[in-house]
Amino acid sequence: MRFEPNSLLITHQLVTNLLLRSISGLRGTVGEDLPGLTAEIVARYAASFAEYNDFKGTVAVGYDGRLGGARFYEICIQTLVTCGCDVLTLGMVPTPTVAMAVEYGADVVGGIIITASHNPGEWNGMKFLAQTGLFLDAEENKALWDIVDTPPPSPLLLSEEGEHIAPIEFGDVIDGRDRVEDHIQAVLSIPFVDREKIAKRNFRVALDCVNASGSLIHPRLLHSLGVADVIELYCDASGIFPHRPEPVPENLTSLREAILREKADLGIVVDPDADRLVLIMENGEPFIEENTIVLCAEHVLKNSPRGQTVVVNLSTTRAVEDIAAMYHAKVIRTAVGEINVAKKMQETNAIIGGEGSGGVILPMVHTGRDSLVGVALALSALAEFGGPISAKRKELPQYEIVKSKIELESQEQVKEILSAIEKKFSGKAKSINKEDGIRIDFERSWLHARASNTEPIIRIIAEAQTKKEAEMLITECS
Repeated sequence: MRFEPNSLLITHQLVTNLLLRSISGLRGTVGEDLPGLTAEIVARYAASFAEYNDFKGTVAVGYDGRLGGARFYEICIQTLVTCGCDVLTLGMVPTPTVAMAVEYGADVVGGIIITASHNPGEWNGMKFLAQTGLFLDAEENKALWDIVDTPPPSPLLLSEEGEHIAPIEFGDVIDGRDRVEDHIQAVLSIPFVDREKIAKRNFRVALDCVNASGSLIHPRLLHSLGVADVIELYCDASGIFPHRPEPVPENLTSLREAILREKADLGIVVDPDADRLVLIMENGEPFIEENTIVLCAEHVLKNSPRGQTVVVNLSTTRAVEDIAAMYHAKVIRTAVGEINVAKKMQETNAIIGGEGSGGVILPMVHTGRDSLVGVALALSALAEFGGPISAKRKELPQYEIVKSKIELESQEQVKEILSAIEKKFSGKAKSINKEDGIRIDFERSWLHARASNTEPIIRIIAEAQTKKEAEMLITECS
């Protein structure tokens, strides 16, 4: 049977033509001038997710705090309850907090996070979690999209024969705000985290949470870890982004200035839904987001039995291989997308994994990117090292990554552009991987070009031992 409240009725064209759907979920622009994502669409997808779960069980729901997100969050809750699902309401929390609530929650069948991740404030979206606490994979997403894209026969509850039947009993709303403390305690319990050593370092940390979901939980975690002084730069939880929210160097001028002014040991920045972590060194220079997973993986492998497995995606720095070799660990690479890394980690029993965008995954907490896990591991690694973060950076394998992109006018251009890149480099390539776009490896460098999951662009990443070499690889793609 199909259930569709009157307020959810929208055209099939509106659902599919104005939104960006991918393995990363649903994203769209918001507002009168950019009506990609509307209240009706949020309700439609929430109702479809209820149907995907057979109108049963509990669904955990949270939002990243950006302006307008609270309204979509309430609409999502109301829709799910109307469809007969119980709803575990977490409020404004990081995406990994919702994932943990799903993975460890009794009778929790899935989760929805209202977020557009690192996208600017004029965007919002929805991420969908399976009962495992992992994001829906390609097959599961298709099943959900098929429900969304099949218009119901009427706004009433009907049997397969078209006869009216009794309304669905409404679900209950369950207060899930205590899951924030559960998340913090899980991170504090990581065996690789040494709170005593962290406290002895008397760290002075500048923190930028872009006034979003990390604003409350990250200061609490830092104090619990024993950080001596937390300089909260943008942690008011207002949802008003003080700068473009993607945690890349060009957006972090204020944080870098605060580090120098306050003589901080390091800066910590997370994106709106707080699954990614980026570090800034005491000299105001970026630690480089690729090195977040390198630093954390080294710390975990150093303190674990030899022969472990590490999983990263095809766009992540080769420094991971260098570090893994030091501890006799194996590195497996997957297509880009958190779900691809997470599922491969489960298949291979990997001890740690992640992505070069600042995503750290530690399955002993949960199998998803988690900036809180990254912060705890990074501070423990630096406490054990004993010196400044800039000196630790020099100890890690040295590579230069250059990133670029090609704007697309249509998706039909993707195949043509990737074919041209393959043809240009095939004569001097050491190996070519077409699992996700095209990755071309050379003796001491590599190039990866792929269509973005979240934007109408082709992303191009090149890594080499010098910036000039990496830039040359990028230039040859144009």
